[in-house]
Amino acid sequence: MQFPLSIWDISLWLAVTSMILLVASELTSPSYGSASLLINKKALKNVAILTAMLFLITVLIRICEIISTP
Repeated sequence: MQFPLSIWDISLWLAVTSMILLVASELTSPSYGSASLLINKKALKNVAILTAMLFLITVLIRICEIISTP
């Protein structure tokens, strides 16, 4: 049984997700809507950076696949 997603699909998903999270972390205010709902900008930015690093890892895997094929 083959995994339904390829490295390209995962890479694209990670790129889009990291961009959305980075933009959201920069545009959101510390409190969103009401005072009871606080958004931790530092945690949001850390998750965005983590997804961006995962995207770069998938890019490196893809480059290694391209180089290793004859």
